[in-house]
Amino acid sequence: MSKSLQAIRGMNDILPDQTPVWRYVEGKVSRLLDNYGYKQIRMPIVEFTELFKRSIGEVTDIVEKEMYTFEDRNGDSLTLRPEGTAACVRAVLEHGITGGGQVQKLWYIGPMFRHERPQKGRYRQFHQIGVEVFNLDGPDIDAELIVLTWRLWGELGIRDAVKLELNSLGTSEARARYRAALVQYLSSRLSELDEDSQRRLKSNPLRVLDTKNADTQAVLVDAPKLVDYLDEESRVHFEGLKARLDAAGIPYVINPKLVRGLDYYSKTVFEWVTDKLGAQGTVCAGGRYDGLVEQMGGKPTTGVGFAMGIERLILLVETLEQIPQELARQVDVYLCAFGEAAELAALALSERVRDQLPNLRLQINAGAGSFKSQFKKADKSGALYALILGDDELAQQVVGVKPLRGQGEQQTIAWDALAEHLATCVVQG
Repeated sequence: MSKSLQAIRGMNDILPDQTPVWRYVEGKVSRLLDNYGYKQIRMPIVEFTELFKRSIGEVTDIVEKEMYTFEDRNGDSLTLRPEGTAACVRAVLEHGITGGGQVQKLWYIGPMFRHERPQKGRYRQFHQIGVEVFNLDGPDIDAELIVLTWRLWGELGIRDAVKLELNSLGTSEARARYRAALVQYLSSRLSELDEDSQRRLKSNPLRVLDTKNADTQAVLVDAPKLVDYLDEESRVHFEGLKARLDAAGIPYVINPKLVRGLDYYSKTVFEWVTDKLGAQGTVCAGGRYDGLVEQMGGKPTTGVGFAMGIERLILLVETLEQIPQELARQVDVYLCAFGEAAELAALALSERVRDQLPNLRLQINAGAGSFKSQFKKADKSGALYALILGDDELAQQVVGVKPLRGQGEQQTIAWDALAEHLATCVVQG
């Protein structure tokens, strides 16, 4: 017997009873970004592998271990995108929409792919919402990105469960000076580092700072601090960001070990973290990448952005029981029709009501059935009301309106008055 077909490990189906929460969260984010003046951009999920090697860095875990890379029939090396910033930068460069200092405030949504060990809150296909801003170099835009995420947490009811961590990585020159000092210090205590940190010391020493190994963390206590190597420009920028967050009343903590996992960051880096999801504590993260566009072949262009994982965000909303109850109800009104003549009239009547109430979720029964079976389907749909249309109602051009959730007695309403009645009772319900 052949093996039953199933989804690839770490790549999950999102079933119909789950999608209302996804649409709710995605809707909150998209409306918020619209309100702040951001425009959506959509990029392919497959890019040339070289794009990610050049942008993310060849010695990062993502490029070394996690990318889904393959050759196509032309022999080109292609990769399923592991993150969105590089693809967004490629798109704005290719189409020239940041040339001449044009400010672009963009956002995107879609699946990303990394070959990681699947666990709760971490998957091989995961979905991100990302925001990227080009040609604005002040701390004001850094602050705006953080402020709008703070507003989002409030709208989702999770503000008390997240904490903002900040750091500044300085310019590339400042990081180079710090890297040299860090390597010198860690090399003198090489035997005390865990194996992974020893490897990173040669390839990407700043990543040693975010190790989870307790022994290596003990070694880092007396290590040089990045803040002591910051250039004046980065120091002023960081102070400007903190002043704006203070003015907006947004609490934060400085985390000197926050370096992010991608090579292209500079100056501001930040993470929104939670202790409600176990090991998967980062809900949203981002920062500045002022040298990335130039690194990828463009003219010097400042950039800043963030990304949030939708799966993890939904998990946090669900864990905190902040899902609105109405999401469990996908139908407002269920129309039951008995007999062919009533079914024809029901079709015309339902479309007339939809014309008048475009936001009403009205489901008309399909597949005929007895009075009992149709009412069973109406109740299962979660609808607040069942509409009843049989021969008697058809002759009088009325419809029965029966509450299904204990909102009173059944009423008889004329067809011409049905939309007005539903507009009142469904809102009240």
